[in-house]
Amino acid sequence: MSFRKVVRQSKFRHVFGQPVKNDQCYEDIRVSRVTWDSTFCAVNPKFLAVIVEASGGGAFLVLPLSKTGRIDKAYPTVCGHTGPVLDIDWCPHNDEVIASGSEDCTVMVWQIPENGLTSPLTEPVVVLEGHTKRVGIIAWHPTARNVLLSAGCDNVVLIWNVGTAEELYRLDSLHPDLIYNVSWNHNGSLFCSACKDKSVRIIDPRRGTLVAEREKAHEGARPMRAIFLADGKVFTTGFSRMSERQLALWDPELDSSNGALLPFYDPDTSVVYVCGKGDSSIRYFEITEEPPYIHFLNTFTSKEPQRGMGSMPKRGLEVSKCEIARFYKLHERKCEPIVMTVPRKSDLFQDDLYPDTAGPEAALEAEEWVSGRDADPILISLREAYVPSKQRDLKISRRNVLSDSRPAMAPGSSHLGAPASTTTAADATPSGSLARAGEAGKLEEVMQELRALRALVKEQGDRICRLEEQLGRMENGDA
Repeated sequence: MSFRKVVRQSKFRHVFGQPVKNDQCYEDIRVSRVTWDSTFCAVNPKFLAVIVEASGGGAFLVLPLSKTGRIDKAYPTVCGHTGPVLDIDWCPHNDEVIASGSEDCTVMVWQIPENGLTSPLTEPVVVLEGHTKRVGIIAWHPTARNVLLSAGCDNVVLIWNVGTAEELYRLDSLHPDLIYNVSWNHNGSLFCSACKDKSVRIIDPRRGTLVAEREKAHEGARPMRAIFLADGKVFTTGFSRMSERQLALWDPELDSSNGALLPFYDPDTSVVYVCGKGDSSIRYFEITEEPPYIHFLNTFTSKEPQRGMGSMPKRGLEVSKCEIARFYKLHERKCEPIVMTVPRKSDLFQDDLYPDTAGPEAALEAEEWVSGRDADPILISLREAYVPSKQRDLKISRRNVLSDSRPAMAPGSSHLGAPASTTTAADATPSGSLARAGEAGKLEEVMQELRALRALVKEQGDRICRLEEQLGRMENGDA
């Protein structure tokens, strides 16, 4: 079906994008020139992270959102990798934890100080080694704490428990060629992937099985991408044989550029924003249940082409300004925020624009997810303007959750819905020991907080005594 604009009723028809003023941009950033189709940028309500050029290894910049203007060349970076960094992703359950994948075949997880970096950060909290070729894809689980997915150029997908530095699942027979991208579904029970063999796959990681596969989703040879939507559908971007850009469900031909299309999805509003590498525009579409399912809304256009793009989580937006999305556009040497707003005359909270959204609290622990449980994200209201809770430090336990046996994967799946013959973590480890370990960890955390409170009470008590003594001396005329 040919691409055309259809006039239809939608509260997002008049969404418009606006770049911020120059003094609110992040200037003089040496954005990485590595040839890899990742976003190069990740953002959350506290920090902006950008992969940058680095000599003798790989590095990325982490800036507090408030640190706008020119960035000093000597500003500290996260620089523990020995090869260029290819992908970064902030933990959805801790705004101070970020994971990175690199050409050095490792995944590293970093704890960023609460107020940002004051010196180069070279020591990660944990190093995850399991890939034999460069790691180009990093994706945190949306609802289970400390579960991280990585995919490498060895065509292998690994699922990690970051809290124990253990490999949970190895999926090494489902992708015959290079993996372009991976996207978790709403509750993290499945993920979809786009592969160089032109197939889009839906995979159950705990069973190691192929749930569904769409061959030749796009005929073109250039990279395509696939993302899960809230209703379980999969949205893909790709190319025709003539290098014309295409979107899935229907195949609207957009243009003939060679830059990969990067889709960003807002499950609260069912709006997909599509940014092309090398483009100077952001197109946005509304996904609905009535044909033709994908409805073109509008295009934001600017003068400068984009090298990469980051998207702010919903809880980091300014609801008082009817801001429904904010993108961080990478130029040659700067990062420019682009604000998407819906014009409204009323100053009241707009319930239809801001339904309850995913908050920072994990719905599951890693062990619960491994045992087979699923849970939707824990939602929060943005009515009172989101106030972040105190972040918990990432704690690494060297206890092996899975004993010494690695879960056995199902043999190469050539048929849809092939039967699973896997050993889950729940089989490998008695559930009682997992529960006891979880209870012990929580007890230790409570004890640490109790000790800290006792120390604080004692300190305040001593201070009150000193003040009372000083007051007494002043009243007696001794001071």
